[in-house]
Amino acid sequence: MSEREAVPATAPEQGSRNLAMRVAAALVLAPSTMAVAYAGGLFWIALVTLVSIGLYLEWLTVVNAARVIRVTVSGSVALAIAGWYLAAGQVNVSLVALAVGFAAVSLLSPDQRGWTAAGFLYAAAALVASVLVRLDQAQGWIALIFVLLVVWVTDIGGYFAGRGIGGPKLWPRVSPKKTWAGAIGGFAGSLVIAAGFAAFGLGKPLPLLLLAAILSIASQLGDLFESSVKRRFGVKDSSHIIPGHGGLMDRLDGFVAAIVLAAIFGILRDGMDGVGRALMIW
Repeated sequence: MSEREAVPATAPEQGSRNLAMRVAAALVLAPSTMAVAYAGGLFWIALVTLVSIGLYLEWLTVVNAARVIRVTVSGSVALAIAGWYLAAGQVNVSLVALAVGFAAVSLLSPDQRGWTAAGFLYAAAALVASVLVRLDQAQGWIALIFVLLVVWVTDIGGYFAGRGIGGPKLWPRVSPKKTWAGAIGGFAGSLVIAAGFAAFGLGKPLPLLLLAAILSIASQLGDLFESSVKRRFGVKDSSHIIPGHGGLMDRLDGFVAAIVLAAIFGILRDGMDGVGRALMIW
């Protein structure tokens, strides 16, 4: 080994390398996700079904329950069946499949039953909400992109504001690196997205600003929730599937919280068939 190879990387070098990997992964994943979201239909439902299964399996790994094959298989099959019926337009049947899957996972789990069941609900909620927001042909694409951009900008703004400004920690016991400056920076970024949508005539300014603010807060709380689960079980990353980002849970924690809240709000306003419309038209 050469002398140069023997010298360990310094913290700034590691940070720069990690940032480069994060940016490279984002440049691939973000356009790909937006393209599939634009295509909608079977393409989007297939993607979110696979991702929801991945979220479930990662959750089981975090809570030390992945070794129980009957739990991993029953939950994954239930999510796949639900995705199939969502693609067929039978939302109610998909909900029944998820209810059966939840019961199976709960009954078959020998230990960590509560955590295992919670992981299935987490993945199932992400699946159904992601499909319902995109479902409306006229406004679903716009609503989904709005949620995605709010979450992404909240994450990016928080990252750079936190690193650039620093200051008091947001919740050091759960997430030692997150700061109040980062939280405020991410929140401010979400308002910029809302203002941009309003400027292009994609919604009224005040409702979009309020919606972006609520979703940004939900996204950050989702991030903290996932961090608390990992800290509870002494896990740093849910997996290493995404370079620079960790696992699906690490990357999608904020999105899951935001999309579920957006779907609930849309359902309350206009039912399950009009979620996208309810989010964007006031």
